[in-house]
Amino acid sequence: MPRALARASHAPGGPDLLTIGQVLARLKPEFPDLSNSKLRFLEERQLVTPVRTESGYRKFSAADVERLRFILALQRDHYLPLKVIRQHLDDLDAGRPSTLPTGAAPASMLTGARRVGREDLLAESGATGALLDDAIGASLVPASEFYGDENVQVVSALAELAKSGIEPRHLRAFRAAAEREFGLIESAVGTTARRRDAAGKARVAELAREIAEQLEIVRTSLIRQALGRLDS
Repeated sequence: MPRALARASHAPGGPDLLTIGQVLARLKPEFPDLSNSKLRFLEERQLVTPVRTESGYRKFSAADVERLRFILALQRDHYLPLKVIRQHLDDLDAGRPSTLPTGAAPASMLTGARRVGREDLLAESGATGALLDDAIGASLVPASEFYGDENVQVVSALAELAKSGIEPRHLRAFRAAAEREFGLIESAVGTTARRRDAAGKARVAELAREIAEQLEIVRTSLIRQALGRLDS
């Protein structure tokens, strides 16, 4: 198991332990939406287990910080629900083989958020500038100065699809379908979403990811059923 993801085993009085405020100071530059309540929420879900001082204060080790960075990067860059992330980490903690869900980067790549500029994006994806502009125009990729791994994957896929004559403009319906799915999710979490506290917002985000995961299962099944008609 990567050392950076191991659960910490330091005693409360051990060296190099950080307060929750110090952890926030280290991680917020990468994850601006991170809050004290979000860290507590992750602890409640048993994804990270900081030690406690005799006075009850949380203390985080360097391993805890890397574990948090890994979790937050999976959420932000791959939209994985916490229950999936927790199972993966539980397997790693127990020394069991574990593979991240399809599309997620390996653990070694998630200790920091990778960002590339336009030229690097084109070079890695094999796409042309015109294709990227068309993808941005079709709302398949955001207009941005820098792009993450997910954007690289999407543009790479679009470059491959273009070889079969499928252009970004043909996929505008995907954006419309995504907005409809978001409407379903928003309706499902509506009552909880009205909570204004940070902990409530964290729970809404997690519930939304779990619903999105179930919708993805249904969508994938429908596509496979449709593909089955090619064999009949």
